[in-house]
Amino acid sequence: MKMRMRGVAILGLVGAGLLGVTILQARGAGAVSPAVPAPVASAPAKGVAAEGRVVTYPGGEVVVGAERVGRLVRLAVVESQTVRKGEVLAELESDELRAALDEAQARVAEAEAEVRLAESNLERRQGLAAQQILASHDLDQATRDLEITRARRETARATVARDEAQLRKTRILAPISGTIVGRHVDAGETVDVGTRIVTVADLGRLRIEGEADEADAAGVAAGAAVTITADGYPGKTWRGTVEEVADSMTLRKLKPQDPGRPTDTRILAVKVAFAEQTPLRLGTTVELRIQTGR
Repeated sequence: MKMRMRGVAILGLVGAGLLGVTILQARGAGAVSPAVPAPVASAPAKGVAAEGRVVTYPGGEVVVGAERVGRLVRLAVVESQTVRKGEVLAELESDELRAALDEAQARVAEAEAEVRLAESNLERRQGLAAQQILASHDLDQATRDLEITRARRETARATVARDEAQLRKTRILAPISGTIVGRHVDAGETVDVGTRIVTVADLGRLRIEGEADEADAAGVAAGAAVTITADGYPGKTWRGTVEEVADSMTLRKLKPQDPGRPTDTRILAVKVAFAEQTPLRLGTTVELRIQTGR
């Protein structure tokens, strides 16, 4: 009887244990564990990446230099000033040239008087020769004298033309209409031939000269849409269009913004036209994203 009661007690303990385990499992199943979001892969940027710089169209930026040696007596413009084609930008000292020009013009007047005298003398001798009063060699002498005076007159006129040309070079004129973006000398300096005076640029017609890596050349085509960004304008983008694509590869001219990128690689030059107004200034470095799949 005692053995039977002990077995019943053991079975009761085992049942209670199983019931406890069941309750704990039920509680664990009812608890909701926090959801862990799956990592989302960022979509790769589409298109060809390139770098570029804002420039003017060909002929839209001109460095104006001195055409003769002299002292700069006046610089008539300042930076950011707009000028029109033919406007005086600077002047060199010209007193000696003006004096030389006055002297040359006086010699022209003197030579013209000698020509008139020689013409009259020849006409008179021709009349005498017709009357057989004058020897033929005297007529030849008068003809030669007229030719000599006419040659002297042409020489004097050539001197005047030369002095006038040199005098014009003392007035440095704007070759195009635009804005003064650089002033390289000051009044009072002595300049040589070729010395840079100012830089004039037509800021109304700007575009981008870009450089795409050689490996991306197959994805670049004229007419492709371009997205333009610049570090100085975070969050801003502008639209552009590929205007020209070079026919051959060249060496890189722009210094890459990424210091890890090689600087001696070959690139494909790309010209990009702006499709809208932008605040980007001449010389700004920009990043390009050229659409592909045209």
